[in-house]
Amino acid sequence: MMAWTIYVTFAGAVLVLLLPRLLVRWAALTTAAAGFALSAAAFFVPGRDFAQFTTVVRVPWVQALGMNYHLAADGISLTMSFVTGLTAVCAVLFSWKTEHRPNEFFFWLLLVVGGSYGVFLSADLFLFFVFYELVIAPKYFLIAIWGSTNKEYGAMKLTLYSFLGGVLVFIGILAAYTTAGTLDLAQLAQFAFPEPLQLWAFPVFFLGFAILAGIWSLHTWAPTGHVAAPTAGSMLLAGIVMKLGAYGALRVALNLFPLGFAFWSKWIALLAVIGIVWAAAVALRQNDLKFVIGYSSVSHMGFVLLGLAAANALGVSGAVLQMFSHGVIGALLFGLAGVIYYRTHTRDLDELSGLALNRRMPFIAFAFVLASAASLGIPGFSGFAAEITILIGVWKAYPLAVWITGIGMVLVAAFTLRALQKTFFGNDPAPITAPIGAPRLMPKESITFAEKLGASLLILATLVVGLDPKLLLDRIEPAVRAMRFLQP
Repeated sequence: MMAWTIYVTFAGAVLVLLLPRLLVRWAALTTAAAGFALSAAAFFVPGRDFAQFTTVVRVPWVQALGMNYHLAADGISLTMSFVTGLTAVCAVLFSWKTEHRPNEFFFWLLLVVGGSYGVFLSADLFLFFVFYELVIAPKYFLIAIWGSTNKEYGAMKLTLYSFLGGVLVFIGILAAYTTAGTLDLAQLAQFAFPEPLQLWAFPVFFLGFAILAGIWSLHTWAPTGHVAAPTAGSMLLAGIVMKLGAYGALRVALNLFPLGFAFWSKWIALLAVIGIVWAAAVALRQNDLKFVIGYSSVSHMGFVLLGLAAANALGVSGAVLQMFSHGVIGALLFGLAGVIYYRTHTRDLDELSGLALNRRMPFIAFAFVLASAASLGIPGFSGFAAEITILIGVWKAYPLAVWITGIGMVLVAAFTLRALQKTFFGNDPAPITAPIGAPRLMPKESITFAEKLGASLLILATLVVGLDPKLLLDRIEPAVRAMRFLQP
């Protein structure tokens, strides 16, 4: 069942290139919905063993090198596939009004989604790398063709950073294969790599993946790429692509080289804490709404890396939960920012003021308030469940890091409330010709049903997980405990 998420998505990508423009959107939505339905069915199947990385498909590929087309799933990969499907559906809904070359737009979008499914399900290291690299080209074209605000620069910067990470990952793959003689992730996880090799191979592998996860100080591609990308592109970057790096770090680097991880974990924690505080402080100084959300993504991904550095079941489980949570919340915030920009033609916080007063914008204001609350980690939303789980786990390993992270959380509250107030509830004077109390900008177009549906699905997801985090943790934690790098 899970293998078909890849096949259906790639088939749909080819199909949208061939269909007439009138059918493209529906074909893209049907494809994304089919992938989401398959991932949801696998996620909620009763009686499944979520602890074991269970084979889904295994077919010989390049036998001379021991490569297999090998797909497998456990609680972690099922969770990440689930959020991938949800984000894909909502990205299509928020892109419903795309008129410029829609066939190609949805083709590249679905390639990103299909490649992401492949990464989360790969059980062969080389196959993992193929899917991981497959996501790069679609990201470039989505931004360079349909983006804005220095789109060529943003697309190229993101691509170059991704290729740098890919080179480091490839070096790690060569080291692992030449030493162990296999590319099977399950066999590699059981192989006793020499400690000297682990001490240099782990940081190479980890850094290669962590670049895509937005680790400080190689994070600058993320805000630039988010701002340059079209709405769906930003949603995919925040909801899926940044998670590929964190997932790779967990599934490959940490699990294959536990001794190397134990040696370097304190430095990972340090970089994660700096990233949380630094990105939040920079976000507080931004005046472009998407830059605020972009730096917010880097700060929130710092919690993922911090949870991984804790190396205990609670911290790592919280990190995976945060990957899901931030995927949903980040996609929601970027989707809403795109709706605002489409109707006002500006993202400048000094120009956006009092939009909540406009009769066409109340749903956007309401949704943005909920998204901001989720991003702040207010109880009842997934952000709170994820961050409190991480911090409890981190307290056992690095208590000082929790105290410093508190500064970052205060800064997160500051920039989130600032952006919310200036965008929707500001008191800037309206033009002289406008009625008293009217907002400066007067959007004339209401939010569409497709956009409302996309926003509602993401809000529902963060609320359901926030109110019942066991729904995910019962699937994530058994898979985490099966990994060999955990500290007692």
